[in-house]
Amino acid sequence: MLLPLIQLLVFPGLLFLAVIGLAGEFADRKLYARFQNRMGPPWFQPLADLIKLMAKEEVVPTEADRLLFTGAPAFALTSVVAAFLYIPVWGPGALLSFNGDAVVVLYLLTLPTFTYFLGGWFSRSVYAMLGALRSLTQLFAYEVPLFLTVLGPCLLAGTWSLSELTRFFGAHPWALLANAVGFAMALISLMGKLEKVPFDIPEAETEIVAGSFTEYGGRFLAFFRLSFDIEMIVGASLLAAVFLPFGLQFGPVAGFALYLVKIFFIIAVIAFIRSAVARVRIDQMISLCWKVFAPVAFLQVLVNLILKGVLFS
Repeated sequence: MLLPLIQLLVFPGLLFLAVIGLAGEFADRKLYARFQNRMGPPWFQPLADLIKLMAKEEVVPTEADRLLFTGAPAFALTSVVAAFLYIPVWGPGALLSFNGDAVVVLYLLTLPTFTYFLGGWFSRSVYAMLGALRSLTQLFAYEVPLFLTVLGPCLLAGTWSLSELTRFFGAHPWALLANAVGFAMALISLMGKLEKVPFDIPEAETEIVAGSFTEYGGRFLAFFRLSFDIEMIVGASLLAAVFLPFGLQFGPVAGFALYLVKIFFIIAVIAFIRSAVARVRIDQMISLCWKVFAPVAFLQVLVNLILKGVLFS
């Protein structure tokens, strides 16, 4: 009974994800600043921000639905932590694994966006409701390309298990080259999921203050910010497991070290992209995802189906 509890709360669960999530936020903010020729925050800034928010008073708007307003942050946090348990980290096998866990991970990573919508909508603030609608609208734009990019490698490997997927590509590393375009589409879709520039439309400060989180403060906002940090790590981990699964067969220590290199590489690429482009409009985001990303991702699926029929039939 004790070991599963430690795995859930300490490693590779909540405590580990909180630490690595804060480190990922620091790396993202620091690189983003350096790419713009700024100094950026000190290493302890994400932790200081979290402690400051946890120490503040929580204020629930009078007209808000108290249950949904207070429950949404905790639900967002638990869903991203649960998703991480199915992703291989230090070896080809995840802590929890079954044939279908790739679908579960994608589903669990969708839930935080619904909590942003519910928290913003039921706070009854005009700015929060606008941000909530943008979050939900954006969800239907980037989810299709993201699902398709993960679908392609799964079809090629003939499994819906992330653990089996990493084992397949470990045995056939050349097949990773066939999914290079899918990796690019998945990376940009992940930026939309994380609401990073140029897809920070739901919380555009110059337009709607902080979007869904306008009425949030104290530990509720701290939980939301921490869930964003952890979602970035889990999303990067998913991309590393699907598109960069090399090195996991070298043992737990080397595999874990390579895992850290891969996720921080993905964070660095995200920081570089968002430092080089400006925010797009919500209609431009939807048009880009449906007219460009989704067809390209679908083409990637067709390529994988042809490769499977020719080489692995």
